[in-house]
Amino acid sequence: MTTQIADMTEDEAREEFFELQTLLWAANREYHTRDNPTISDVEYDWAKRRYLALVDAFPKFEKAATQLTAIGAPVAEGFGKVQHAQRMMSLSNAFDDADVQDFDTSARRFLGLSEDAPLAFTAEPKIDGLSLSLRYEDGQLVQAATRGDGSEGENVTANALTISDIPQTLINAPEILEVRGEVYMSHEEFEALNARHSARGGKVFANPRNAAAGSLRQLDAEVTRARPLRFFAYAWGELSARLADTQIGAIQRLQSFGFQTNPLTKKCETPAELIAIYRDIEAQRATLGYDIDGVVYKVNDLAYQARMGFRSTTPRWAIAHKFPAETAWTRLEGIDIQVGRTGALSPVARLHPVTVGGVVVSNATLHNEDYIAGRDSKGDTIREGKDIRVGDWVQVYRAGDVIPKIADLDLAKRPQDAQIFAFPKICPECGSDAIREEGDAVRRCSGGVICPAQAVEKLKHFVSRGAFDIDGLGAKQIEMFYADPVLPIREPADIFTLQARDVTNLAKLKNRDGWGDKSAKKLFEAIEQRRHIPLGKLIFALGIRHVGESASNLLARHYGSWRAFEDAMVAAAPQEGQAWEDLLDIDGVGQVMAQSLVAAMNQQAERASIDRLVQHLQPQDAEQIDTANSPVAGKTVVFTGTLEKMSRSEAKARAETLGAKVSGSVSKKTDIVIVGPGAGSKEKKARELGLTVLDEDAWLALIAP
Repeated sequence: MTTQIADMTEDEAREEFFELQTLLWAANREYHTRDNPTISDVEYDWAKRRYLALVDAFPKFEKAATQLTAIGAPVAEGFGKVQHAQRMMSLSNAFDDADVQDFDTSARRFLGLSEDAPLAFTAEPKIDGLSLSLRYEDGQLVQAATRGDGSEGENVTANALTISDIPQTLINAPEILEVRGEVYMSHEEFEALNARHSARGGKVFANPRNAAAGSLRQLDAEVTRARPLRFFAYAWGELSARLADTQIGAIQRLQSFGFQTNPLTKKCETPAELIAIYRDIEAQRATLGYDIDGVVYKVNDLAYQARMGFRSTTPRWAIAHKFPAETAWTRLEGIDIQVGRTGALSPVARLHPVTVGGVVVSNATLHNEDYIAGRDSKGDTIREGKDIRVGDWVQVYRAGDVIPKIADLDLAKRPQDAQIFAFPKICPECGSDAIREEGDAVRRCSGGVICPAQAVEKLKHFVSRGAFDIDGLGAKQIEMFYADPVLPIREPADIFTLQARDVTNLAKLKNRDGWGDKSAKKLFEAIEQRRHIPLGKLIFALGIRHVGESASNLLARHYGSWRAFEDAMVAAAPQEGQAWEDLLDIDGVGQVMAQSLVAAMNQQAERASIDRLVQHLQPQDAEQIDTANSPVAGKTVVFTGTLEKMSRSEAKARAETLGAKVSGSVSKKTDIVIVGPGAGSKEKKARELGLTVLDEDAWLALIAP
């Protein structure tokens, strides 16, 4: 059973944040680049939902909600690259009826609509295929591109021209029209394709999604032509003229151009109607003839969609209601302890392999020692107090997280000699004491830099997708180099001296097993490219406890440059004074994160390692918003009380797009305080400090274009 977020400590929440982030990027590469998913779409999207739920529950993570894990993966080799005129987004998720109601509530709150005000939605099946963007100019198809990483995709125009569902010429279409949809393969045609391949001794595809993705991404368009690909249109990107005033109207317009649109798409007036459509489509799922994994809901009014806008990778006006995944029972064969980069001792269940939702599972997380003992983080019983022991018959599920979890166990099948699991108090990697601090659900190795497991995990984090993302230097290569006696990588700086050491060493990398001249050269080139690194990625790559990707980008935007960040952290070391107050005043940075940052940047050994790294880098200053004509650029604003003309979320988003810094607290560094009915202590403090205090109308007048 997944730990309830309400029961989690801040440390537990941060641990899960890092765990999800690492796994999501690995899943991205397998799904989008290699067409070989290791986890289901349900699990991938659930992980992003869990991430946002953690942010909602822990205000100190608030900025994470706008810096969610990016979409897709880098463009595969062999195709030309296409920059999307408008980013191709992913979707947030709903998993139960309450989530659907919350979607309606949050939309109304953002738009400032009352509960009884009309707000219509559309509902349509979520096709399990490959996203494709089609660009038409003057009615002619001129370009087709895969989603890629959302910003940049693969040019598959020649292949798209072979798909019969994709019209090559449109009549009465806007001058520029970018149509987006899903390439898929029907069950019947998938089975026939596999039968033909099997008869010839060729490759047999695992599922229709893999078959569709592999077919569309053939370098030879004639191979694609021979594959039975289909296309459903459901959205659009760049437009020279709008298609309609509503989502349903725009879909009908696409249909009029000759595109196939899903006939099950409906307009709904209430969350209850959305749920009813979901139940109806779920009941038809097995007979549709193609794969779907949920139902997508969208706000119908396109003007409302424009107002609600986007988070970093997801629209606020749409959500995917996913179908539940499966569970299975199997034997727990062992419990191993893994040591993470922060020293956390994490128990992992080793299972007799079992198929869950079409994927073979042999490992599952056990969270921490309390979870094994049948307690939550507050000491209350879970699973009716049943502890987990080696030999138990356990229920495994994968809908709740990227990593499989154990939901329950069957005491009737417990072996008589099963022993209570004794959680280690000594690090299994380095023998240091494993200490559990008061209030912390996790036991941690105290070995620090002498613990090889922590060192390796920190290096893996350093080269991970959200950090330096060095092609050719993944988790396996890090383990290899860490143990290498000739060309070792023991800290991040060693990565950037690797080529120089290789040049002066007789045992060249290109002569090692698994390496050749080409692969070694590509690795050195990839490392060289990362000497120029965005500031946010550099901060995140350092692996400072409690500092995730979103917080790193937040810090980068606030300080602007590495030198400014570095100087500020040194000045904040006494945890008092102007630099310390400035750090705490950043909306999204709390006491725990601030203490962790300052400690890492001032601890002698860790700081020396960081200094050695930065000597090899040219950190890029944070990208600044163009706010040349903004009256509030660079100013710190605070909203307090009830806003009546727009929701708090909309007001905050608008202020940030104008270059303002939104803070949650009033201080002498605050420039403007916007007050509404019910404003209390913050307004009082603002007036005492002599700050600029505006009502909502005055604020809107100030920022009016």
